[in-house]
Amino acid sequence: MNNSEVAAILAEIGEYLSLQDEPFRPRAYRVASVAIEDLDRELDDIYKKGGIKALMEVSGIGRAIAEKIEELLTTNNLRYYEELKRSLPVDLSALSKIEGLGPRKIKTLYEKLGIKTVSDLEKAAASRKISKLAGFGVKSEENIQKSIDFRKSQGSRMGLDIAMSLAAVLVERLSALPGVSRAVIAGSLRRRKETIGDLDLLAVSLNPDRVMKFFTSQREVARVLAKGSTKASVTLKQGIDADLRVVGAGSYGAALAYFTGSKTHNIALRKIAQSKGLKLNEYGLYRGSRRIAGRSEEEIYENLGLQYVEPEMREDRGEIELARRHALPRLVRYGTLKGDLQIQTNWTDGKNSISEMAQAALARKLEYIVITDHTQNLKMVHGLDVKRLTAQGKEIDAVNKKLRGKIKILRGAECDILKDGSMDLPDRALAELDVVGASIHSYFNLNNQQQTERVKRALANPHVDILFHPTGRLIGRRPPLELDMEEIIRSAHKTKTILEVNAFPNRLDLGDEYIRQCVKGGVKMSISSDAHSGKHLDFLDFGVAQARRGWARREDIINAWPMKKMLSSLKKA
Repeated sequence: MNNSEVAAILAEIGEYLSLQDEPFRPRAYRVASVAIEDLDRELDDIYKKGGIKALMEVSGIGRAIAEKIEELLTTNNLRYYEELKRSLPVDLSALSKIEGLGPRKIKTLYEKLGIKTVSDLEKAAASRKISKLAGFGVKSEENIQKSIDFRKSQGSRMGLDIAMSLAAVLVERLSALPGVSRAVIAGSLRRRKETIGDLDLLAVSLNPDRVMKFFTSQREVARVLAKGSTKASVTLKQGIDADLRVVGAGSYGAALAYFTGSKTHNIALRKIAQSKGLKLNEYGLYRGSRRIAGRSEEEIYENLGLQYVEPEMREDRGEIELARRHALPRLVRYGTLKGDLQIQTNWTDGKNSISEMAQAALARKLEYIVITDHTQNLKMVHGLDVKRLTAQGKEIDAVNKKLRGKIKILRGAECDILKDGSMDLPDRALAELDVVGASIHSYFNLNNQQQTERVKRALANPHVDILFHPTGRLIGRRPPLELDMEEIIRSAHKTKTILEVNAFPNRLDLGDEYIRQCVKGGVKMSISSDAHSGKHLDFLDFGVAQARRGWARREDIINAWPMKKMLSSLKKA
């Protein structure tokens, strides 16, 4: 059982316990779940080396939880978890993903209507039974149905972070296999699509039979779908298919281009090849029977008379014509961000302290960060009022003093946009901050005009520097807000407000289409991790990937700049 599976079970135990009015244990299980998700080592490896004692050395794991983890790792089962499920026999994990349903409402639905699954929920909503229950109503029932419909429309695609983690493990093992000179990720994952339907891997080897046997015997493989001399297809236990192709070194570049896609981009390349009397396929670029290119992607593009196109741009959205003219934008590069402009700490719903987040940023070679804990309207996470915001500022000053010359911590806030577009903190408090972000956490169902005007009023506030996760979407769970994004982008330009590219994998908000509009319209953006733990700072690269998919350059991203220049781009400068 891997870390994600153990963490999911512990988180679910926490939800069950919260229904029993347990005062402390639900949080203990949630903390342990987050701690496990943040680990860079497998629990199984930790346990094998040091047993329960080693598990207890992981922050957030005490003896009682360590013993349960031991049972999960050694038996793939947990009697305590099974007992809790029998006490409330519902699909808590699936139902919790429906917008607006927490454990207590799920319990009510089970006790009053016998609802155990999302299918049961959908039938009850269709027959108008939910709206008759106390605490729900017609609007709740409509929102539940909308959430179900939205989730069904998303299919079973995997999040970018999970797919990347899984593919990276497989590639690392393949790369270490004797006889494999190279192994890489291809497909939509290499193009950094927001969600991934399947994994495409490519290896270079003169012994493909050995590679096929090794790949299909991995512990993650649930079923072998096909296995040939140079290609294997499997279904992984995580519920996603994975394909591996093995090629020779002379075809590596052609194969990588072919299996990276996109399909429409590849079709455009083949048409260009045909217009030159050439043939392009996964084995190379040919003139007649002679292969003239194929060892690298660069030589494929060069022989077609094109500038090399970065993988994130290969969607046939105009990049081919720019490549003909050698006029492609120079995209913002991975690893070049100098700061992170949205970070939560344990003052609200983050896991780590201000000092710990600063140290995590320092380890990633960032020069500055902005602490942006939630504000008072978010009572569920103990959002900061003016008094606590001031107290937090003093702690930031103290940490800055200790870390002087190493990293700069800026004072900020993730201020809540109220229904009328005003902020949930007074202007006098916002004026004291270095960076003010604003975001929506309520009233998601306003109509397009109401929501657009609400956001525009927030952008017009002279103290609001950045609009965080602008469309409010949660990928696979909640659709974007009803917003006229073209109008929002125009308003951002007029008010000199920065629009965020939120790098958290379940957000990736802005979408790439809006990033392109920002680039075209001269609206500056930030790329922020929205980190709630030190490990989440690694998400910054997902934000860079999203920005690259939207053709953003370094000059479009304010936290790719030194701190003084970044601050000079804000309203109060």
